[in-house]
Amino acid sequence: MMGRLWILAIVSLATWPLATWAQDPASAAGDPLLSAPSTAEKWDLFVHETVTPFTVGAGAFNATVSQLTHSTPLYGKHPWPWAYPKRFGASVGDIVSQNFFGDFLLASALHEDTRYVRRGPTHGRWNRIGYAISRAIITRTDDGGQTFNYANVAGTAMSAGLSNAYYPPASRKLSATMTNWSTSVAGSGLVNLMPEFLPDVKAWLKRRMHR
Repeated sequence: MMGRLWILAIVSLATWPLATWAQDPASAAGDPLLSAPSTAEKWDLFVHETVTPFTVGAGAFNATVSQLTHSTPLYGKHPWPWAYPKRFGASVGDIVSQNFFGDFLLASALHEDTRYVRRGPTHGRWNRIGYAISRAIITRTDDGGQTFNYANVAGTAMSAGLSNAYYPPASRKLSATMTNWSTSVAGSGLVNLMPEFLPDVKAWLKRRMHR
């Protein structure tokens, strides 16, 4: 389970193209990011984070690790001609369905704004780590309040359920579905560490290069 969790955290770097997804609230005052997003904007968010080469790269990475470790989805140990392509297709399907259910369908129906707004360097490191991870289960409403992140939690559950339509029989067990769901939720929290801290790393590198 932990191995799958770290895999999900790493491959979810596919979300990095969403440069506007990570903003310091202090510098984003008056920015449209903090205004209530329309359904059309939520659809654009889904498309923007899904139709990207990073999704293909994430699918390939997931499929490679799954093939090497012989983990879910259990398509077999022989990579060619069928096992690896099937793993790749299943991985891309998982990414697309999670984005669709979480960031568009449920976010629109439940009036949740799933875009991540970084806390920024004015807060302590552990405070920021806890905040970033907590966004897996806490999110903003369209009117700016806070609420349980039903879009992410229920969206990943829907995605895990949908995966049973294309996963092999050995991976359609309830235990496998629950593991897929729980690690996806946890992984989405770990992924938030990227937009939270990467701007700090880039600023540090810029200072070093300047020196």
